[in-house]
Parts: sequence; C-alpha cells; structure tokens
Amino acid sequence: MGTEEIKTTVSSHSDKVKFGQLAAYGAGGIIPVALFNIAGILVGLMGNISLGLSAFWLGLILIVPRLWDSFSDPLIGHFSDNTRTRWGRRRPFLLWGGILSAAFFVVIWLIPKGEMVQQWFPTERGYQVFQLIYILVSLLLFFTAVNLFEIPHGALGMEMSSDSHERTRLFSAKSFVGNLFAMSTPWLFWLANLKVFKGTGGTEMDGMKYVSLMIAALLIPLSFWWFFKLREPKFHIDKPQQKTNFWKDMKLVVSNRNFVFLTLTIFTLAMGFNFVQLLGSYIPIFYVFGGDKLAGATMLGINGTVWAITGVVAVFPLNWISPKMGKRNTLIIAMVLMIAAQLSKIVCYNPNHPYLIVIPTILLSAGMLFFFTLGSSMVGDICDEDELKTGQRTEGSYYAVFWWFIKLGTALASFVAGALIVVTMFDETQVTKVDKFQGNVDELSTWVKEWNTKITTNKMDASFVQSMQADALKEAKEYQKLLKKEHEKKFENSFDNVPGYTAQRDSLISQNLSSVQNSIDQLSNTKISADSLLANKQSVPAVLIQTKMNKLSATVLELQAYLKDKSLEKKTKNTDHYVALANELTTVQQSLADMRSNTNLSTLQSSVKAMEGEIVILKKQTPYTLLMMRIVEIGLPVLLSLISLFFVLRYSLTEDRTKEIKELLKAKHAAA
Repeated sequence: MGTEEIKTTVSSHSDKVKFGQLAAYGAGGIIPVALFNIAGILVGLMGNISLGLSAFWLGLILIVPRLWDSFSDPLIGHFSDNTRTRWGRRRPFLLWGGILSAAFFVVIWLIPKGEMVQQWFPTERGYQVFQLIYILVSLLLFFTAVNLFEIPHGALGMEMSSDSHERTRLFSAKSFVGNLFAMSTPWLFWLANLKVFKGTGGTEMDGMKYVSLMIAALLIPLSFWWFFKLREPKFHIDKPQQKTNFWKDMKLVVSNRNFVFLTLTIFTLAMGFNFVQLLGSYIPIFYVFGGDKLAGATMLGINGTVWAITGVVAVFPLNWISPKMGKRNTLIIAMVLMIAAQLSKIVCYNPNHPYLIVIPTILLSAGMLFFFTLGSSMVGDICDEDELKTGQRTEGSYYAVFWWFIKLGTALASFVAGALIVVTMFDETQVTKVDKFQGNVDELSTWVKEWNTKITTNKMDASFVQSMQADALKEAKEYQKLLKKEHEKKFENSFDNVPGYTAQRDSLISQNLSSVQNSIDQLSNTKISADSLLANKQSVPAVLIQTKMNKLSATVLELQAYLKDKSLEKKTKNTDHYVALANELTTVQQSLADMRSNTNLSTLQSSVKAMEGEIVILKKQTPYTLLMMRIVEIGLPVLLSLISLFFVLRYSLTEDRTKEIKELLKAKHAAA
C-alpha cells in the first residue's frame, strides 16, 4: 500500500465517534458496571442474611475469582490483541462473553436449598459447605464470562478514537448506561422480596431465580446488537501488526510508571467504593429500619435510583470539567467528593429521617462516576504513549491488568468487609432463623386470607374444600417424611447454654409425628362438607392447618433456644438485647397456643396478625453491631481516598503531553 493511500485511509477516520456507535458502546456498560456489581453485592448480602452463611467465608470466596482473574485476564487481553478475524479483534468476544454472562448470572441463584435438600447432609455444617462450594463455582464461571466481554470491550473503547477527550466521552457513555442500569441493583433486592417472585414462605434468594431470568432475557439480544453494530475503525492498522509475545507484553505493561500509579490510584478507590456498597446495604435494613427487609429494600431501591440519576447527570459536568482542568485534577475532585460523601453520613444515617441517605449518595455517585470513567480513559492515553515508544498497540493487555486490579480491589473490600461484619458481631443466624419463622407465618397468613375471602364472598363450595383438603394431605405427608429423617438424623446441639433443649426437641418431634399421622388419617378417611362450613362461617377445620401449626411450633422452639443460648453466653456484651428478644417470643407463643385451642376464623386472624407484628422486632441487631458498622462504613473509604490521593499526585502524563503524543502518532501513521 502506498503512502498516499494510507494518508487517505487515516484521514478518513474522524476522531469524532458517531452517536450510533457511542450508544452501542455505552450500552455495553450494563455487564461490567451493573451486572458485575449486582453479583458481587447481592451474593454476599443474600448469602449472609438469606442462607445464614458466614460473612467471613463469603468474603473469602469473592477473592478466589479475583485470583483466577490474575491468570485469565491477561490471557484474555493478550488473545484479544492477537485475534484476527473477518469481524475484527474484539467483536467475537463481545458476542460470546455477553451470552455467557447472561447464562451464568442465572446459574448463580439456582442454589439448592430448603429443608428437603438439607436432609441430604449429615450435619448443618456440611450443608453450608456445599452451598459455599456451589456459590464459588458459579461465581468463577460468571466472572470469567464477564471478563471475556469486558476486557475486549474496554480495549475497543481506547481504539474507537485517537482523541483523548473523545475517549472520555466513550467511557462516559459506558458509565452513563452502566449507572442507569445499576439503579436496578437495590430494586432487584426489592423485587426478590416480593411474594410474586419469592413465593409463599420463600426468601429473597428464591425470588432472585426468577428476577435473574428477566435480566438474561435482556442481555442476550443486546449481545447480538453489540456484535453487529460496533466497528473497529483502527483494525486496518492493527491487522498487519505482528503478533506479540505474552510475557513481553506483560513486562511492558507493569514497567510503565504512569500506568502503575494510575492503577494503584483506582485500586485503592475501588476498595473504598466497595466498602460502601457492601456495608451500605446492611445499614439501611438493620440500622435505619431496624431489620425490616422490605422497608430497607425499598429505601435501597430509592437510594439506588438517586445514585443512577446522579451518575447519569454527572456525565455532563465531567465532559466539561475534564478538558478544562485536565484529567488528573478532575480525578482529584472525584476524591474530594467521595470524602465529603463519607463524612456527611455521620449525620445522614438517621432512623428518624431515613431519606437523608440520599445526600451522601449524590456526592458519592458523582465522585465514583468521575474516577471510574477517567481511569479507563487515561489508560488509553498511556497506550498511545506506549505505541509511540514501541510501535505496538496492546490495549487488551493494558486494560486486562487495569481491570484486574479494580476487581482485586472489589474482592479485597468484600473479604475485609466480610471479616469486619464478623468483628461487628452481626448475627446472621438470628436473621435466618427469624426468616424461617416468617416463612411459616406467611404460609399460615396466606391460607387464612384465602379462606376468609371464600367465606366473605360466598364462594365456599365443594371443589374449593376438596382442593384445600388435598393440599393439606400432601403437605402432611411431605412433613412426615421430613420429621422421620430429622428423628433419625444425628443431632448436633449447638445450644450449649440451654439445658434440656435436646429433650424438648426430641419430644416435640415425637408429638408432631403423632399429630401429622393423625392428620393424614383424618384427611384420607373423612370428607369435609362444604355445607357445614357455610352453615358456620367462623368454623375452620383444625385438621386443615394442623401441619402448618406443627411447623410453626418447631421453628419457635428453635428460635427461642437460640436467643436464650445467646443471652447466656459468658463472653457476650449483648445479654440484655437477647433477653429482650426472647421476651418478645412470649407474644408468639401465646398466639400459637390460642390457635391450637381455638381454630375459629377470628382467632386465627388475630393470632397471625400478632405474630406478624413481632417479625421485624425479632430481627433487630445489637447496638454494638450497628455502631461498629457505621464506624467502619464511614471511616475506611475516607482513609483509602487519602491513600489514592498520594498515588495520583505522582501521575505525570499531563494534558499537553497527551496532545503532543496524539499529533506525533498521526504523523507516524501518515508516514508509514
């Protein structure tokens, strides 16, 4: 190819990215910005408060994919740099990475759970180990798929324009759309808490199985759109480039001084960001709303929406400030905003005024958008500088290392935050045992409401009664199987401070076995008359709800023993807290006794209502836990922001030097 022909080709590619390409590239932010954080945050949160798994082990698990990424990310970046297909270097990765990310995101939430699954394992500890292993494997698959998409996608953003600030515009679009979708993170938790998704007696982990399918249905068509819509304008230059050696590329990347300081800056800021994300989910639920998951989820949803709107709006001042003040100074502004956001939480975490939370959210969202967007854009500037020195374009390798450090910061923050949750003495066992109690109450409440509706609307007929009788018989038979396995199973009494609990438990299992057998006999041999029920509308056959009350009695005994055990621990600082919660169970026990002695409709309704009123109170955490969570969540990000400031002041690729490199590269390409 002659010199004139190359000049024509180069000059025909404007530095300005067209809107269609900008929109398609920006939409790719859904996977690395939103989906990546959704998995990291919700797996830790739900695993802890839904499954009762240790926050420490969940945090440790989140580090393992990052260690795997230390091998896979540079390889993906290197393969992407050296891929030569008719569709370009990056686009095939976008298609398959997007599809696999969608599929494995669904797999994460398909954790086998429930009492019947638990019976497969000889001990509760073995069951929890199984769940942790499942989470680890599914996260490894998911994050690998995200990497297949994100690293080539980030490298493509550096190639789509040779103008430094046009790259900022591209990565701003990516942050814009990613943050727009990221508002769904807390709303997904809220959706998963709705009965329509989690079902009667289920938890938010059950709800996420269906919510994740909706996300996958969105991502798969988008993957094809990205593949067909996006273009690689510099592929005509990169295609004849000789394939490079992997280790040589890695040596060039890690020896670049500006890249090292930039990466350390973003790494420490990412640590601070994820401290906020993880612990910030606990504080609205357990401090501001005292353990009310649905109210806390609603507040998290509102807060997430404010976050996303701020992130969307902040794109515009970023693109105005950055060219005027330079990228490094704009990055410093981002750090100042983050520090101000954290300090404002001292007064904005207020149970009496919960909506004050949006003030630090606005400041923090703007700061986070600034530094994450600028970080990726600045890596592109470093790649230009490297090309001028070496003659090679290795955006994939640079972006892989940069992205891995961000993810490492995320994982370390999750691990440290998980360990700190343990240090704060957050009681996930209390929460999951109350969740189990809540599930039993929800089942009973749903049944009573359905029965009452049929009575009040005069729709109590033979088919409905037969259906209820058949459901009760099926439930009794399933519960009988569970009780028999529970009776045969070797029991580990973890309630060392509660004398006589083992005997109480064995006695209750025997009573419930006798009761459920009696229910099976009655339901199998006696047909309940709809006419007699219509004649006495307040009469509810006890046999139809006996199994539900048996389940509830077992759950209440277990919860009571746990709270009593915690109140009698010698080393605990929270005796009064657990004594108060144990006293709250008096209302529950009285309501249960009322239902057993009198099964008319009005008694059932009032008893269920009284139990529902105790649920949130029973989830309340200790004052020590709530105080320590706030101290950690506010203080650590401030400290890490100050460390990041130290690193960014040593970044020396100035605005003038960036412009000079751009012109030199243009001249080099034209003269080739």
